[in-house]
Amino acid sequence: MELRQLEYFVAVAEEGGFGRAAERLSIVQSAVSQQVRRLERELGVPLFDRSTRRVRLSGAGERLLPEARAVLAAMRRTRDVAADVRAGRDGVLRLGTVHGPGDRMYRVLGELAAAAPRLQVRPRRLPMPDRLSAVRSGELDAALIRALTGAPGLELLPVWTDPLYVALPAGHPLARRAELGLADLADLPLRLAPREGNPPFHDLIIDACRTAGTSPPSGPPFTTFQETLADIGVGAASWTVFYEVAGLPEMPSVAVRRLAGPAMTTSLAVAPGPPGPALRHLLQALARVP
Repeated sequence: MELRQLEYFVAVAEEGGFGRAAERLSIVQSAVSQQVRRLERELGVPLFDRSTRRVRLSGAGERLLPEARAVLAAMRRTRDVAADVRAGRDGVLRLGTVHGPGDRMYRVLGELAAAAPRLQVRPRRLPMPDRLSAVRSGELDAALIRALTGAPGLELLPVWTDPLYVALPAGHPLARRAELGLADLADLPLRLAPREGNPPFHDLIIDACRTAGTSPPSGPPFTTFQETLADIGVGAASWTVFYEVAGLPEMPSVAVRRLAGPAMTTSLAVAPGPPGPALRHLLQALARVP
């Protein structure tokens, strides 16, 4: 069974004859008659009573006409949805996400929903290596990545630049400054998270210290963020560096100061080549959210 056969069947039923149906379809009458007869043979029932001068639906034809119309309506809907998917107005966007800062991701999703209400976004939270692998394999359409400067087989499109922050004892003389540079912290032991936990961020800090001509001594081990902050507040003077995720921490014994440089860049990892319509909507939403 072909869709055009159903289309011809409906046209004959609505126009009341093969000739008028052919005119409506802009084809010859014999083609209409031939395809309708093929449909009747396939269905095993006559669709029209041809015994009178006017072609009339048979009993089987009356019963099957709404079914044929439903099939054709579904075909039109499918074409409309496909057109919307091609234009980025509909479809599914699989996005690897990151934490924060604040409600930024929710605002991005809100902007995207306003621009393309029928575009379904499926966010996934994965470790960075898994996010990159999923984009390479096509399991994800894109993924947000922090601090990474390059990824083989992928393009990294910068979308946000955020400051880094220093946490140090509130009673330390450097805490009196509103902003600190790496050179200011050169003699204070640094508590940096192990590289295996976040290689791009670790490399960002080490490279920035090297560029600044400093090599701060290693402080006590970095455990968890909260434990490290608590220890900075009561232990020997040391400092750590971090980026904002869920607001800046507030502890009476710890001072949080903005780091003069470097900054944290968040990029969108995508497959090489021009972005499709859905990705363009995403990039526009990311650009509208500071």
